[in-house]
Amino acid sequence: MYTTLNLTSEFQTIFETSVTPRTFFAPGRINLIGEHTDYNGGHVFPAAISYGTYALARKRDDQTLRFYSMNFPEIGIIECHLSDLAYNDADNWAKYPKGMFLYIKEAGFEIQQGADILYYGNIPNGAGLSSSASIELATGVLLNGLFGFNLERIPMIQIGQKVENEYIGVNSGIMDQFAIGMGKKDHALLLNCQTLEYKYAPIVLDNHVIIIMNTNKQRTLAGSKYNERRSQCEQALSDLQQKLSITSLGELSPTEFEDNKHIISDVINQKRAKHAVYENARTLDALEKLQQGDLNGFGKLMNESHLSLRDDYEVTGLELDTLVQAAWEHEGVIGARMTGAGFGGCAIAVVEKDQVDSFKKNINAIYREKVGYEATFYTAAIGDGAKEISEEC
Repeated sequence: MYTTLNLTSEFQTIFETSVTPRTFFAPGRINLIGEHTDYNGGHVFPAAISYGTYALARKRDDQTLRFYSMNFPEIGIIECHLSDLAYNDADNWAKYPKGMFLYIKEAGFEIQQGADILYYGNIPNGAGLSSSASIELATGVLLNGLFGFNLERIPMIQIGQKVENEYIGVNSGIMDQFAIGMGKKDHALLLNCQTLEYKYAPIVLDNHVIIIMNTNKQRTLAGSKYNERRSQCEQALSDLQQKLSITSLGELSPTEFEDNKHIISDVINQKRAKHAVYENARTLDALEKLQQGDLNGFGKLMNESHLSLRDDYEVTGLELDTLVQAAWEHEGVIGARMTGAGFGGCAIAVVEKDQVDSFKKNINAIYREKVGYEATFYTAAIGDGAKEISEEC
């Protein structure tokens, strides 16, 4: 683990300068409940975590941008000019910050000087904890701080999503950028993805912690299954709209869904829609449980969420199911579920503090035996959103 002092020294070495850069940080995120509800007009319930992306920067006297990532040292410095921020596949990981520069400029903020920027992320790559949105928001707060912009946080979040959708070409919702931009220490965020209305809920864990369990299976979302699920939900919605005056599945209660599900002609699409509707209801229930301090009730909703993602939405797979099933059977676990889009990535569990060591050891042994390789475990502290930092990291 690096400290800001180490990172500053690295910055000065890479960019051959004695200048002390300014340091910014944007977290990753976990989604506690509310999976595949965002593009169905429902609610999500994410939280910012203590893992994230550090960005150290200084302004230059010319209009050159130089990006360096300590996570990809073999790539070296990626360079471009402020007058040429067009998408270029050769820019590799630097496409994300470059896209932020472009769209913030297009939003009317003048960037007259270039910058040297060093990035360091401690979010596991491909784990589904939103490393790309973390880079985007780290760049957003960096631009705000370095150039004295007064870009408001929600427009900054929307620019981050625009980078994903239009610059990178990934058809994702706004949850990741929103959680990372608006995160609050020891709180989760209930977000309505259609209206962007949100409220905070305290996460009072007392004698428990949230453990992130990384399957170490790279997610292979790139299109096929993720886009297929979206399409199936859209077809289900289209069928329902023949009778119901709704614009999204998120508008239906479970009772309304049960009364009208026969209208959905395809049995698979019916299962997909059932997940979207019931998961949205679970997410609203989760807010109430946490506001009441009912951690056990919240854990039960987590378990139900995973079963729905496994049986109705079918996005879990051997790796995630092995971790979650083993967690359910372990002493001191209140609840466990996959988090993120699925098809690999991570699961989370709420575990009693005094069970954490045996939990990691036992779950990993079961996973290794069944899957053939190790899982990785992280204890997630719930932290603040993107900001400039000065303290040690």
